Amino acid sequence: MGISAELYEFIIKVVDERVREIKVTREEFDRLVRTVRELAEKIDQLAEAQRRTEERLNKLAEAQRRTEERLNELAKRVDQLAEAQRRTEERLNKLVEAMDLLRREVGRLSDTIGFGLEDIARVVLPGWLYRHLGVEVDELERRFIEVDGGEIEVNLYGEGVRNGEKIVVVGECKSRIYGRDVEQFYRRVYRVVSRVVKTKTIGILFGYLVHPSAQKKAEELGLYVVASYQR
Repeated sequence: MGISAELYEFIIKVVDERVREIKVTREEFDRLVRTVRELAEKIDQLAEAQRRTEERLNKLAEAQRRTEERLNELAKRVDQLAEAQRRTEERLNKLVEAMDLLRREVGRLSDTIGFGLEDIARVVLPGWLYRHLGVEVDELERRFIEVDGGEIEVNLYGEGVRNGEKIVVVGECKSRIYGRDVEQFYRRVYRVVSRVVKTKTIGILFGYLVHPSAQKKAEELGLYVVASYQR
């Protein structure tokens, strides 16, 4: 039995429509595959970015750990330094106490030596003054002289004469005499006393040892330095 022309055309039409539908579905499937592939690539990229981020976070955590270790070590060193500083301050305090004790002992020794020198000076200087300067003085004594409402202590003070002129002798005793000692005596004692007594004044430093610098400075300032062995 043959197919009529109308049926044949209908069948062809149906087949064409099915083919077109299948083609559209295939294109959509291909797009879906591409979309899935692109999504997979993006997921891979995100995973890689996540991996790098985790690596950086791990490195940061390691750096943080090392930083904390260094800070802890630094804190220990600071504590050690603080302890060392404390011990140093304790030693310094003990040293200061020892220096104060030594200063007091030296002061007492200086006073003892000083008074010993004064005794020698009272015996030696009157003869030296007469033989070298022509000054006659009976005795030398320790005296406090009032100056501008205060006092100046003079180790050796004596009043004498030379060629009929009144002379005042002002002296100081030091075991060892240097140039700076002469200058200090000149400023603190001799110059001030000379102004107060308003009389011709002779300034003398007396000691066990006279350094060349003291002799030079005395000549510059018009003073005299005498060693205990000089006559």
